Amino acid sequence: MAAYLLRRFASMLLVLFCVVSITFFLMRFAPGGPFDREREISPQAKQALLTKYHYNGTLWQQYTGYLGRLLHGDLGPSTRYRSRSVNELLAQTLPVTALLGTAAFCIATAGGVALGSWAAVRRGTSTDTGAMLASLLAISTPTFVTGPLLVLVFALKLGWFPVGGLAGLSALVLPALTLAGPYVAYIARLTRTSMLEVLSQDFIRTARAKGVPPWRIISKHAGRVALLPVVSFLGPLAANLLTGSIVVETVFNIPGAGGFFVNSIQNRDGFLLSGVTIVYCALLVGLNLFVDLAYTWMDRRIQLHE
Repeated sequence: MAAYLLRRFASMLLVLFCVVSITFFLMRFAPGGPFDREREISPQAKQALLTKYHYNGTLWQQYTGYLGRLLHGDLGPSTRYRSRSVNELLAQTLPVTALLGTAAFCIATAGGVALGSWAAVRRGTSTDTGAMLASLLAISTPTFVTGPLLVLVFALKLGWFPVGGLAGLSALVLPALTLAGPYVAYIARLTRTSMLEVLSQDFIRTARAKGVPPWRIISKHAGRVALLPVVSFLGPLAANLLTGSIVVETVFNIPGAGGFFVNSIQNRDGFLLSGVTIVYCALLVGLNLFVDLAYTWMDRRIQLHE
């Protein structure tokens, strides 16, 4: 296990290094610059800006300097929000986005697994058909339609939840449901397919012949094996949800990191773009490692090779 973890950590560092390097050079080679939208300024003032934001020197000097600052945990200054660093911006917005993403992840996982298992047990019935049709509708409806509809019904008409913002847990319900909706459907369909395959295997028929109650067959005998494909999906899903959704954050006026990511591209804010990309990549590779470790707990037949 120790050798496996060391190898995985080494590969994770290599992936992060490649992502940082590719992002850095793509931003430097793209046409235009972070100060092209500035009003006409003197060459001395422009040179001062380039020096302040580490755009002076050769490309190699800029690259090595950026890597050196990253090793010390410095993601660099924002060229758009000039009184604040990328560390400060992410420290302010990522907890908000992570809170929304965590709520959406819990709803998507619990709702999708329950709905998919229920549909599998009731295979061929109207319950199964209705659950899969509802899943198809949820997948087909974009969040910029679902969000305003939920606001219209549950905030404006019924007054059960706030219209927007993030003042209290009640304000988290509608955006979390909007963000989780399509993923509930994905997980439900994936769970149903996997559960049907497991329920047709010999050890399940043996358990039924012994008189094991259906709920125990699902929860103990079939559950762990059937959820393996779902766990594979949950790693990238968690990274995606924890880094936010610009559409949901915009609809519900949530000050998360999604808006900064889009604005960093439009404003050619290379340090902010790189910072968000590094956070997303780190979450993705870290959660994929967690998924691999979870496999060994859920199915003892799976072994991690040293």
